[in-house]
Amino acid sequence: MSAQTRKPQNSGGRKTSSRSPGTRPAGTRPTGSKSSGSKASAQRPNASSTHKTSQQSKGAAGAVRKPSASAKAPSNGKRKKRKKKGSAGFYFIQFLILTVLLGTFAIFAISYGPKIYSLYKEAKELVADSDRSTFMTGQSGMIYDKNGTLITILKGDKDMYYLPSDQIPQEVKDAIVSIEDKRFYKHHGVDPIGILRSAVSLVKKDEITQGGSTITQQLARNVFLTHKVSWERKVQEIFISFQLERLYSKDDILEFYINNIYFSDGYYGIQAASRGYFDQDVSELDLSQIAFLCAIPNNPTLYDPKDHMENTLGRRDRILENMKEDGKISDGQYQQAISEEITLHEKTAVATTSTSADSYITYCAVRALMETDGFEFQSEFDSEEAQQAYQDSYNTLYDQCRQDLYTKGYQIHTSIDMSLQQELQSAIDASLSEYTTLGTEGAYALQGAGVTIDNSTGYVAAIVGARSQEDMPFSLNRAYQSYRQPGSSIKPLIVYTPALEKGYTPDSTVVDRKTEDGPDNSNGKYSGSITLRYAVEQSKNTVAWNLFQEITPKVGLSYLKEMNFSKITDDDYNLAAALGGLTKGATPLEMTSGYAALENGGRYRAPTCIIRITDPAGNSIVETSPEEKQVYTEEAARTMTDILKSVMTKGLGKSARISAMDSAGKTGTTNDNKDGWFVGYTGYYTTGIWVGYDMPRKLPGLYGSSYPSEIWKQFMETAHEGLDPISLP
Repeated sequence: MSAQTRKPQNSGGRKTSSRSPGTRPAGTRPTGSKSSGSKASAQRPNASSTHKTSQQSKGAAGAVRKPSASAKAPSNGKRKKRKKKGSAGFYFIQFLILTVLLGTFAIFAISYGPKIYSLYKEAKELVADSDRSTFMTGQSGMIYDKNGTLITILKGDKDMYYLPSDQIPQEVKDAIVSIEDKRFYKHHGVDPIGILRSAVSLVKKDEITQGGSTITQQLARNVFLTHKVSWERKVQEIFISFQLERLYSKDDILEFYINNIYFSDGYYGIQAASRGYFDQDVSELDLSQIAFLCAIPNNPTLYDPKDHMENTLGRRDRILENMKEDGKISDGQYQQAISEEITLHEKTAVATTSTSADSYITYCAVRALMETDGFEFQSEFDSEEAQQAYQDSYNTLYDQCRQDLYTKGYQIHTSIDMSLQQELQSAIDASLSEYTTLGTEGAYALQGAGVTIDNSTGYVAAIVGARSQEDMPFSLNRAYQSYRQPGSSIKPLIVYTPALEKGYTPDSTVVDRKTEDGPDNSNGKYSGSITLRYAVEQSKNTVAWNLFQEITPKVGLSYLKEMNFSKITDDDYNLAAALGGLTKGATPLEMTSGYAALENGGRYRAPTCIIRITDPAGNSIVETSPEEKQVYTEEAARTMTDILKSVMTKGLGKSARISAMDSAGKTGTTNDNKDGWFVGYTGYYTTGIWVGYDMPRKLPGLYGSSYPSEIWKQFMETAHEGLDPISLP
């Protein structure tokens, strides 16, 4: 459909329009989820300053002055002739400019007139097909595993807590109108005066105190359109707004809006937000609490009270001031409300049946929707300002897409294999079971994470981000959200495979010798002249250091950039990176996808677990097919695999070797035994395991060849039961 519209969904059996490839509904994201998303992992923007909303000055625009006596015509009745200003050239230039303007308008009318008319017709049809149920969607998202079995329901609160207008306190309506759309009861869907006021405010204060979009426009955008920015969508938003105002009353539109907007933390609608933040019905809230909640929807990330309480309070105060200026509350009510302290309700932790995969599925689904909306993901920026602008844009769209995921009834089909998911969780839990010390937030202090990629497809088959724990819901997913130094497990990716591309072979002679400014080997032993294969088998730090110096950090780290390792910084371009000394580190997901590229002949596939997303009618919104990027030459990748096979038979990875199946892998241990890794693969699966503390500290006995190898072996043995043995090249 043009302008990427969405047919309204309703309970009356109306059909939901299909979306063409590259389109989708947006948000919350919610808006933006927090992180969604999700909660996303994304960093939140800094608090913005608050300003009083300036009032328009009332002037006598259009008044006409009478000419003074001195300006009257001469008494003799003859009018003096004036000299003609300008010349023929002056008039020619005017004529030329007018001709160009008229020509431009004519070209625009000819080129875009039919398109605009079609957008108008479509907008009219969309609104005509709607009824009250269209605005009461709130259908939960359904997540399915690779076999089509329902594994998780993403519940939104909207349909549970939808309030008709007569149950919405008048203070809520007044607060929303005062801050979002002061002229709501005066315009007919679009407010040119409001747009102008926003523009003037931006110029004068470098801040928009009230957006140019009306409440009706926001409703049109949230219910009927995607969040992709384009002139077509903006035109259709305007047309839909006009049609909404014709079909529904102002009270209806305000009711729909208040029940559909996102209040962060998974709450949709004022009633859900009231119960979530205050554990009360909205009818029981006082003025200050109502204004506080109404501060959130403008930017659910920036005004999330759990992360940015000061921002939320600042906007609450602005709302109260607006309400006083609008005559909706007295000065006494204003003073009492603005001085009130806000206390949020603390949720009690309850047992959950969710898995570590849930948050990753949500994260992948939200990003897939964002990509369909045309968002371009970045990891490098020219300035802090550019990075902040990107982050703000990311957070906003993430929340919007996450909202859609929870409330539009989407069906999310994933590559998650629940049998592998459960086995990976069990392996991590069993290996670390003796460590029961709790951290500051009640979770086990010593943690583990793991990722498994199906090598036949490139999709994630299992992902575990924490040890399971009774009455402790999964929150932080360390498999994709925690960045840790990878130790020696990074060597094949940035040292040895690049060296093979430069002409080295497994039998090339290298020197294992202690140098004054070089690193020590972990066992303190040095072997002199050895083969490259032996250096990898025994994880010789000196050899990796010297080879990395030869190929240069710039070249070595370029391979990680090609494989979307997102936290590589300028400070990482030094020789310490050869041993895993990265400033911010890498996630288990990144490391696993890097090794999966080696198994795949050097071809990298960006990891995801989303196969497709459909709307309630089964129409496709998102379909994925991992694209391959040749990062390493196939010959170098195959040779590296052969060397890593030796690690499993002769080297430090012997303890992880699985029976009756070729395997390749590498250990990794950071300084002072703070992080332990094992990443490896067979022809079927690539799996990466990390073990350590959230706040890095030494754990005696933690090596890549200890707990991580033990977990890897236990899981991979089970995962390959019943599979025919296949050889790695």
